[in-house]
Amino acid sequence: MSRLSTTCFSRLGVTATVGLCVGLGGMHAARAQYVGQVSSIVVDARTGAVLSQQDSDLRRYPASLTKLMTLYLAFKAVRSGQVAFNQEIPVSIHAASMEPSRLGLRPGSQLTVEQAVLALVTKSANDAACALGEFLGGGDETRFAAMMTREAGRLGMYDTVFRNASGLPNPEQMTSARDLATLARHLIVDYGEYYHYFAVPGFYFHGHDVPNHDPMLGAYPGADGLKTGYTDEAGHNLVTSAVRDNVRLIGVVMGAKSNTRRNTTMAALLDASFDAEGVAPVARPAMRPLLLARAGGRSVAGRHGMTLASARLRGTTADEVAEAPAIPASYTRIRRGHGTVVHVHPAPAPVHAHVHLVSMGHVAHTTHARAKSRS
Repeated sequence: MSRLSTTCFSRLGVTATVGLCVGLGGMHAARAQYVGQVSSIVVDARTGAVLSQQDSDLRRYPASLTKLMTLYLAFKAVRSGQVAFNQEIPVSIHAASMEPSRLGLRPGSQLTVEQAVLALVTKSANDAACALGEFLGGGDETRFAAMMTREAGRLGMYDTVFRNASGLPNPEQMTSARDLATLARHLIVDYGEYYHYFAVPGFYFHGHDVPNHDPMLGAYPGADGLKTGYTDEAGHNLVTSAVRDNVRLIGVVMGAKSNTRRNTTMAALLDASFDAEGVAPVARPAMRPLLLARAGGRSVAGRHGMTLASARLRGTTADEVAEAPAIPASYTRIRRGHGTVVHVHPAPAPVHAHVHLVSMGHVAHTTHARAKSRS
């Protein structure tokens, strides 16, 4: 072999090696997590303006924030008539095996689409998420995850890849704070008639009261959803929407070291962003009890065994699960005839907490300067 050929071959080898290393390095960087290094973003839902951001394009593990896309596709299927809220979902062995946050579904049992939706927004139940994903994916969660990824691309979520319906750890399942803000906006705008589900304080399922785990409901003025998420690899994640004086903000916090840090960071970011939008501060509401009423009119109150509690921005335990937070009365409606009807006492102070729906035509869609390929 000539010296020139050897040189060319060596250069090609180096180039290939460098390319492989860059590819692997890029993959590693895409999968790398930064627990304790918070990613955040706050956007104005009406204009799409970014009011605050920190490492908002950093690829992170979504944990249970994954369920926002599962819910988005469920709402899409209901709206299109492909499924109905009262339609029954079969529970597979695979779905029933999901841990750790779960309803305790048994293989061969069933639950309705609406019960699955409520299980996702309250307890963040992985078994219900998997069952719903399998149902919408034609019996295959992997197929449904591909549907989720395609939908993410359609919505402009360029840093997002889904591999399951629940958010249980998978090194290839990734998103970013910016992408989750985009998804939250689409949930509110595209399927506003279903947005009230995110604010229910709890629901009654097979003899058990299932409270909502979202600590911002009732604790942050105007907050009316959306979702919490946590795994060891992802850290403590939160997506929150709040509305005051007809201004709706969407905030995302990812990778916090604790629930307390996550919640207080979200509150501070939303406070600063409302102030930037010219919205006057609102005092934190006092903790209030709620009343859960089962379908048929029989109520469940504290004296009948229901634990009355409210959400707190500061947690006292490692998991800091806020049970049954109080919420604005305007967000307590859920469909009758398919489970629990939830009622709460009116808010002690007037808070403009109606769902402020905006046309996506008014939202400025900002595309990344570089569209990152999905792995």
